[in-house]
Amino acid sequence: MCLLGCASVWAAPVFHEKKSAAPPPQDTGFLNRQVVVRGAVHRFQVYLPEQWRRDDKKLWPVILFLHGRGERGSEGMWQTQVGLPEAVRNHPERWPFVIVMPQCPLGSFWTDPDEMTQAMEALDLETAEFHGDPDRTYLAGLSMGGYGSWELVREHPHRWAAVTIASGSVFWGYAPERWQKAATLPAEYARALGHTSLWMFHGTDDQIVPIKGDELAYDAIKAEGGRVRFWIFQGVRHDSWTRAFNEPELPRWLLTHKLETAPPQLKRKEGHEISREPPPFAERIVFPLHPTATRLSPAQLDALSGEYGDGRGRAMHTIFHQGDEIIEKDGHGEFHELAAESASTLFYPRGSNLIRIQIERDSQGRVTALELRDDRHEERWVKRATQVPGGGSGNHKR
Repeated sequence: MCLLGCASVWAAPVFHEKKSAAPPPQDTGFLNRQVVVRGAVHRFQVYLPEQWRRDDKKLWPVILFLHGRGERGSEGMWQTQVGLPEAVRNHPERWPFVIVMPQCPLGSFWTDPDEMTQAMEALDLETAEFHGDPDRTYLAGLSMGGYGSWELVREHPHRWAAVTIASGSVFWGYAPERWQKAATLPAEYARALGHTSLWMFHGTDDQIVPIKGDELAYDAIKAEGGRVRFWIFQGVRHDSWTRAFNEPELPRWLLTHKLETAPPQLKRKEGHEISREPPPFAERIVFPLHPTATRLSPAQLDALSGEYGDGRGRAMHTIFHQGDEIIEKDGHGEFHELAAESASTLFYPRGSNLIRIQIERDSQGRVTALELRDDRHEERWVKRATQVPGGGSGNHKR
């Protein structure tokens, strides 16, 4: 009964179909993972590029990275601090790969069978979960991880599209008796490597993993008709991996290699079978720690001398010269030697080999600013109009 005298209308309830919630987007970056081998839990990390998507069906290149002796542990994260993971943090745009980073436990080595097993199982697990491309699976290792990489090359010779090793060797520091096989051991690994391309990096002054091991490996690979690049950094000790994984060409080089999943088809020509195996290749290059310094003229040195600020009127650096020697006094009052790579570029002969200072000039050739650049940063120092006491005559004393 309608108390207000109006007609009562009954409406059937309307049921709306509940839409299923879209799955949350996949997290990218460094992710925690774990794998169980013989009842033991091994924590590790996998890196996904920001562009990775679960639903696009795209196959991604995969790198298995083996860390060095100092990153062993059980927390599953320490191995992301050095080498390839550090390079990825600095330049993620260079590394469009799914990267699997297992961790070797304390007291163990990557050459132990169980540790090789956990590395390969982690690789298989993440390849399946994150759409890894089996034809573009790469292997990378440094130091002790270089030892392990060589072993994985021998144990799984047809798994890798390409391999890169920094400061590694087929001679293990914890197994000095292996040097007794110096005449035969490198050739064994070279034959296992076959036609898989390898890029090795080493420092001439490495006292932990002697460069001699890589020299022997290079000679053996070359003798077997393999494909090898060997870059040697003069004056560098054990840490060749910072320069190695910081090399912009390295990820591009990896991506030029693709594994033939099926045996190479053979062609017949004039009754002979011809395979499509890649041709032999051997490259050995020695890089100086710093470029050869060039002398600037007195006029160039005088033009360079002066105070430089941050563009807001605050003095930060003073450049002067004593004879041909160029000196920088920084904002903390510390002195640094500079040298000229060219008339427009300075470097630190006693400092980082990555840092360069570019000299900016106006249309009249007068120095207006300096721009410090390393692999990640740029910092511009504007020359101030005030003259340094004593000019650029070289009368300044430290």
